[in-house]
Amino acid sequence: MLLETWVLWTFLAASMQAVRTAGQKQLAEVVSPLTATLVRYLFGLPFALLYLAFLAEQRDWQFPELNSVFLWSGLAAGILQIIATILLIRLFGMRNFAVGTTFVRSEILLTALIGIAFFTEQIDLLGWLAMFASVAGLVLISIARQDGIGSVWNLSAAFGLGAGLAFALTSLFLRQASLSLGSDDATFTAAMTLVYMVLLQTLICLFMVSVSRPKEIVLLGARLPSALFVGVTSVLGSAGWFTAMTLQSASYVKVVGQAEFLVTLLLSIFYFKEKPTPLELLGMGLIITGAVLLLLS
Repeated sequence: MLLETWVLWTFLAASMQAVRTAGQKQLAEVVSPLTATLVRYLFGLPFALLYLAFLAEQRDWQFPELNSVFLWSGLAAGILQIIATILLIRLFGMRNFAVGTTFVRSEILLTALIGIAFFTEQIDLLGWLAMFASVAGLVLISIARQDGIGSVWNLSAAFGLGAGLAFALTSLFLRQASLSLGSDDATFTAAMTLVYMVLLQTLICLFMVSVSRPKEIVLLGARLPSALFVGVTSVLGSAGWFTAMTLQSASYVKVVGQAEFLVTLLLSIFYFKEKPTPLELLGMGLIITGAVLLLLS
């Protein structure tokens, strides 16, 4: 039953992340990546608070005691997620929607490698084969519209891999924060972590936008439906990721989260009217193959 629970939470998270990212891409056409990132947190915070209040009511408002690991890990995860989101939105201006998000799939490999080195994650031989397949896929995508193998380390690769690294660290730190609360109720501790992170992220991004691009805050008022859509889907997705990663290793959650790829590809083809090249599709296929192998491991 535990396996079924975290898999379902992951499917919810992957689906919501795909549609939320599509909404952010549209907003990024009229505002800066930083302001598009702010929307995710500012308009998601009220819904995150309502979600936590709903769960707290069922527990008679009994909260586990906070600790330094929770506070510092949540802060690190929050800052890293801001960085990752900004890099992801910047990436969309350089490659198409499906290819851009596929680049960020490097977080699967990075989550496993960093987890093994610093967070006691474990990967077997089949898992390593899966990672090599995924790396090959990333290389194919990188060279698909460039000038061959010499163009692998281009700017779009740097943005994609940077976003993947930041997302990987975010996953590991948020799992550490949620588990540090020492409660058997994974849904509730994940919700507490979610609210803490989103509150910090809202304050950080709101300050940065107010200082650097204050006029863009006014622009959001004219796009309230889109902003609310991003906020709601962001909270639903984050609740899914946080709960799944509290229940299961971050590496395996990231693997099952590749369900997002299918949603992303459909959005790319039928909504954004973007068609990946055959070499890009081959690269994406290798990444998905790697994900399946890692799940089997």
